[in-house]
Amino acid sequence: MPGLYLFLAVLGTVLPVAFFLPFFAENGLSLWTFVEAAYATLPAGGLTTDLIISSVVFWVWSYGEASRKKLRGWWVFVVLNLFVGLSLAFPAFLVHRARSGGDGS
Repeated sequence: MPGLYLFLAVLGTVLPVAFFLPFFAENGLSLWTFVEAAYATLPAGGLTTDLIISSVVFWVWSYGEASRKKLRGWWVFVVLNLFVGLSLAFPAFLVHRARSGGDGS
């Protein structure tokens, strides 16, 4: 499974960044402009809110997993989540957990 998780982490990096780079190239690095665009329509706002809540759940869960299994570097996955997205952070955490002996699946 770590190989699949690694593939998903790569995919979870490439696909979102393919959207983010043109947006930031056109609009600059304004966080406010990004948030406005993320909530520009009701469906986009719903998806954005769902992703924010899912990210917070991931932070809580991954912190608990890292603490329970004595995994180092938990904060790195929060940073990955904030700068790329959950689609990178979650499978990358699963790779880290599996390679650290925390879960062999």
